[in-house]
Amino acid sequence: MLKDITLGQFFPGNSLLHRTDPRFKILILLAFLVGVIAAKSVYSFALILTVTVLLTALSRLSPKTVLKNLKPLIFILIFTGILNVFLYKGDNILVDWHFIHIYREGLIYAAFMMLRLACLVTGSFVVLTYTTSPLDISDALESLLKPLKLIRLPVHEFAMMMTIALRFIPTLVEETDKIMSAQKARGADMESGGLRKRIAALVPILVPLFVSSFRRADELAEAMECRCYHGGEGRTKMKQMKSRFADWAFFAVMLIICVSVFFINRFGVRI
Repeated sequence: MLKDITLGQFFPGNSLLHRTDPRFKILILLAFLVGVIAAKSVYSFALILTVTVLLTALSRLSPKTVLKNLKPLIFILIFTGILNVFLYKGDNILVDWHFIHIYREGLIYAAFMMLRLACLVTGSFVVLTYTTSPLDISDALESLLKPLKLIRLPVHEFAMMMTIALRFIPTLVEETDKIMSAQKARGADMESGGLRKRIAALVPILVPLFVSSFRRADELAEAMECRCYHGGEGRTKMKQMKSRFADWAFFAVMLIICVSVFFINRFGVRI
């Protein structure tokens, strides 16, 4: 299960998304997320689903790799769907038994909510984390947030924290998997018993994981101090980001799609 968590992983490549300026990737992702959240009709959802598939194709990543990021979220998707089925009210009732009331509109709305979450996660991973290295994400965030320096916000430090967090997520997942394998080899049972027993079984995992995390953080801090790191003041970039016409065109297309979602919502069949 832990091996299926791909958050924070970067897959090098030479696709259109890989070559896109990281600053424009963040802007493209924001426009995409607005479109996903704003979609309220069947046709707008169909447009968002099509865009998600096209972005996945543009990344040139295997469908297996992309779908793997949804596997850890299956429980959340199912829970969200069930919650909407029982709480959403409509006109066409399908089940009316005691306190359980299920409407046809509730089933449709639950399906679209699950689809919305799947598109949000897949689009975010494909556009940004899968096709952009953590260092490029840090530089892009710092560049986009540069105007906030005028009000003395620590933009560089914020971008550095984001980079470190993304960089060490796969490391922590790998470390957790190793600790769980070691505990199982010593006879620890983590899969049977009730909820209370399973929670108690997590203690031998969490304690060494926290110890390992603090040790890594201390080693990272010492390494940064040995390299005379003192924030972003006076620092230069070895790799300068330059935008191309293709980046502007890509962003313009995503903006048109985002605006189209609002337009389609007015005339399409609302959910």
